[in-house]
Amino acid sequence: MLNFSHQTRVFLCTTPVDMRKSFRGLCLLAESLLEEDPASGHWFVFLNRRADRLKLLGWDGRGFWIWYMHLEAGTFQSPEAATDAAHLEIDVTQLSLIIHGIDLKSAKRRRRYVASQVNGSSLNGSVTSWQI
Repeated sequence: MLNFSHQTRVFLCTTPVDMRKSFRGLCLLAESLLEEDPASGHWFVFLNRRADRLKLLGWDGRGFWIWYMHLEAGTFQSPEAATDAAHLEIDVTQLSLIIHGIDLKSAKRRRRYVASQVNGSSLNGSVTSWQI
């Protein structure tokens, strides 16, 4: 089971990836296509052309992790890119929806509070300020 904090950044590669790639190959894609440091602590999501396989690459401070999911039936649905960008930044909720097979087009977010920050840091060292 994977656990993410709400501060975890997740990057989805919009270009289909050869699922034979492992640590080095996916790290190179994170650097070249996604233009991010694979050892940054962010998570990187890669899908194959048929969208029935997903690899998640992450760094935990000691080494890289790959989480690999191969669907027996169905496909993963990724959010549509507004442009021809090589990647999208998604949040952990969207990643969970993708993994669990929720239709992203019909799923609607209800209005929620969003933590605000003052001068780049949260109030009182924790997220205590909220805005609608």
